[in-house]
Amino acid sequence: MLVFSQMLNFARLRLARMLRIYFPIGVGLCWLFGWLNADLAAQGSANFVDRSAELGIQPGGLAACWVDLDRDGWSDLCAGGTVWKNEQGKRFTQLATGVGEVLAADVDNDGFPDLCSWSNLTVYRNDQGKAFTPLATLSLPPDQPRTVSLGASVGDFNRDGWVDLYVGGFEDWENQLTFPDLLYLNEGGKSFRLAWHDSRHRARGVTSCDFDQDSDLDVYVSNYRLQPNQLWLNDGQANFADAADRLNAVGTTPEFGGGHTIGSAWGDFNSDGLFDLFVGNFAHVDRRGDQPKSRFLRNQGSAAAFAFEDLGPCGVFYQESYASPAAADFDNDGDLDLYFTTVYETASFGKKNNPVLFRNEGNWTFSDQTEANRLANLPATYQAAWSDFDHDGDLDLLTAGKLFVNESAPGNWLQLNLIGNGSSSNRAAIGAQARVQLADRAVVRQVEAGTGQGNQNDFTLHFGLGSQTEPVVVEVQWPDGTSTRTAPLAVRQIHAIEQPK
Repeated sequence: MLVFSQMLNFARLRLARMLRIYFPIGVGLCWLFGWLNADLAAQGSANFVDRSAELGIQPGGLAACWVDLDRDGWSDLCAGGTVWKNEQGKRFTQLATGVGEVLAADVDNDGFPDLCSWSNLTVYRNDQGKAFTPLATLSLPPDQPRTVSLGASVGDFNRDGWVDLYVGGFEDWENQLTFPDLLYLNEGGKSFRLAWHDSRHRARGVTSCDFDQDSDLDVYVSNYRLQPNQLWLNDGQANFADAADRLNAVGTTPEFGGGHTIGSAWGDFNSDGLFDLFVGNFAHVDRRGDQPKSRFLRNQGSAAAFAFEDLGPCGVFYQESYASPAAADFDNDGDLDLYFTTVYETASFGKKNNPVLFRNEGNWTFSDQTEANRLANLPATYQAAWSDFDHDGDLDLLTAGKLFVNESAPGNWLQLNLIGNGSSSNRAAIGAQARVQLADRAVVRQVEAGTGQGNQNDFTLHFGLGSQTEPVVVEVQWPDGTSTRTAPLAVRQIHAIEQPK
């Protein structure tokens, strides 16, 4: 009976979407058949509840990073320089302080994720989940006594099996200084070498993905001050060339050379197996017209040399002070949704600006589901990161200094912990991509360290499966370019997949 009910709900949901998207009279038909719209609303309602106080957590700071630091199977949290230990989804206890704003990665391949602080340029070694001791202080260029950074990305950029670090450089507005982006290469898990720096633009968020499927991580840098974003194509040896203009990934409009981009997010938003980009733009009203608004860039694949098609906002309605996006399938229907924060609660002309939860309705249409999911009127924040910290099968949201627990019925899902072999691929498998083929779509996710502005979603990959109840096969492309294929895996479970030696 449960399976039949899920199939009926899924059929109703798909029919409602088709009517709305493909037929001019679709909205009217949905009104006539009220059960369709009611079902659609129910599917989109996840009922997020702030459980911070009862969980004993006060996660302040600019950003958030989810990661299982002690390998007990439960994702811990780093926020505002504090490390919070997850006590089996029931509460959090303070484990460490003073580490700065961080991303997580296993820099020494010992199986315990370490912490890379982009705010104080220090890498902290994880002492088996008990303490964090400085492993390396990241050096600056000789002519650069200081820097300001708002985000970074970690990945094995030169494919030697050790994760490296790309740190974005922002600005000193008062003194009109531009700080350089910095690339640090990992020296065998013992230290980091400054290999490259670039001072052309004022970076905010940094995020990486092998979007062109050539088995190396490329880097997208979100730049501010109406400066063009950069898409650094990697030759596999950490030599980068900016291809943003050639591949239509600048994230702007013809009237402007660039935008005020604060954070961007990679994700397969149309379930075709290719990673697209969402570019999150702060946008004033300018004398030349509206400054570039936030936009989706569709990856057109190998036939178009992986160039992007600019689709515009796709339902992400205008707010002046949008900030950091975070993509996730919060309702487990198989489509990647979007949460988007704001810089100001009240922007120009007294306009209220609040973070928004957008639901992916398919066919590049996104709808505002903030109020329906009890996330209305949240304050301005840059903090946005997802994890199923309580292992109930749906994704929870850390934002605005609060932990919002997703209390929906989770439906069908699959979660994967990918483990690199520690030699040709880093142990945390950062850069790996996993694909699940469903009847009507492909669902693809990547292990990433850095999204939006300085945030990090959980390493555990989460797949919403819609009506899928039967076991699924997972194809994994590992950071070293090798691929594996699993036997059928049961849904509604967390599975560990280890890369062969």
